[in-house]
Amino acid sequence: METLITNGVKVSVETSYHPHYSVPVEHKIFFAYKISIQNLNDFNIQLLSRYWLIEDSDGMKREVKGEGVVGEQPILAPGQTHSYTSGCPLRTGIGKMSGHFIMENKTNGSRFEAEVPLFKMYAPFIFN
Repeated sequence: METLITNGVKVSVETSYHPHYSVPVEHKIFFAYKISIQNLNDFNIQLLSRYWLIEDSDGMKREVKGEGVVGEQPILAPGQTHSYTSGCPLRTGIGKMSGHFIMENKTNGSRFEAEVPLFKMYAPFIFN
């Protein structure tokens, strides 16, 4: 598990390879990732949007931007955690993702970034 705390927000990531959704000979390798976001601040925050940089081991890079996460823009009270699971297809059996969430301080309306730790994805067949 990878974990990073920025601006009072703790973000943790766990990844897993999904062979049932993968077709390696067609360069379709599917990974799932579980994100947990914990509010360590003393005020409510809301996740407004996300940004991802996805990199395959062959040098291919993609950016993904959008509102919320999996269709939600959760509000977290102090100490509260929100978790969700999503997925990412890669062209290769090795890749990495990094990014951030745009959060809003619900007390004063200010916005800030909560960084997502860089995390790597490895298909088990790579090491055989």
